[in-house]
Amino acid sequence: MFYAPASGGVRTYLDAKHRRLGDRPGIRHSLLIPGAHLSEHDGIYKVPAPALPFGKGYRFPLRLAPWRNVLRDLQPDLIEVGDPYLTAWAALDARRQLDVPVIGFYHSDLPLLVSNRMGNWFTPNIEAYVSKLYGNFDRVLAPSQVMADKLTGLGVKNVYVQPLGVDLQTFNPTARDPGLRAELGIAEDTRLLIFAGRGSKEKNLPVLLKCMKRLGERYHLLLVGSSMPAVVPDNVTVVDEFCPAPQVARLMASADALLHAGDQETFGLVILEAMASGIPVVAVAAGAFTEIVHEDCGLLCTPNNPQAMANAVRQLFSEGCKRRGVLARRHVEHHYAWDTVVNSLLGHYHSVLGEQLPLLANA
Repeated sequence: MFYAPASGGVRTYLDAKHRRLGDRPGIRHSLLIPGAHLSEHDGIYKVPAPALPFGKGYRFPLRLAPWRNVLRDLQPDLIEVGDPYLTAWAALDARRQLDVPVIGFYHSDLPLLVSNRMGNWFTPNIEAYVSKLYGNFDRVLAPSQVMADKLTGLGVKNVYVQPLGVDLQTFNPTARDPGLRAELGIAEDTRLLIFAGRGSKEKNLPVLLKCMKRLGERYHLLLVGSSMPAVVPDNVTVVDEFCPAPQVARLMASADALLHAGDQETFGLVILEAMASGIPVVAVAAGAFTEIVHEDCGLLCTPNNPQAMANAVRQLFSEGCKRRGVLARRHVEHHYAWDTVVNSLLGHYHSVLGEQLPLLANA
């Protein structure tokens, strides 16, 4: 259900994997996503599921049988589950019929998501649910060590860290547009920062806005994505809409640095996209950021502290953004290219199969 028109990192991962596995000889990769009607195009199967009210294109599967039936008809040798809801149980049900291994990818911190929206009353029940569900999989993948540790702490076995990747062709320093500052109506010597993503509570955008007030008029922040705040300081520009990757890439490469205050990120794909664009990062020392933001690529600061973030931004510019930007690009080229990620995934698949891998399915 994480696959929707305005989806973030999970859809990026699924699309990138689907394209690259489709180019590998001897492999068939099928992707099952929610849709209005049962249909198939280029190996992507839409399975009927009702739309969520005000859900911006997201759909929530309510019936197990349609998913199980498509999986049964595909006859895959392996199933990878991408969310912790009904489709996960459909995959486990299909396993009993097909006698194939099922891998669970734990993309989101479900107990934390629920507690953010409903309080801590439900946390023990949600943790028990996660422990039970992911305890059924033949192998569990987590995008970061912090997520793997949370699963292990809940008693889940057989957990492996599998980072995501970044499109090095789309997110590239060559996408820089020297006319962006004029387009924004700011001076050429203004230090331009950017944040791209959803304006959800977990992103802590108020911290960014307070940080910009402290930085003053020599600095400007570009907020890009849906559900952005309407009231912002004078040195902030808002693009309040979902932007396709090439548009985000142009804005990224044209900025001086990425700013990110989210302290609950399970991975943080936008961090990699910024580094691939040749710009460094100022982020909080929390979640997965401590794993992917190296000293050569940016600076980390105290979470939920606008003054600490403003100080880190000033330090970044005083030490030189361009050098760190070059090193950031080099770092993601070596560690986070999608081909590298897909090769690692295939290693997990082969391990649970113990044989050659002709057919795959994602649910």
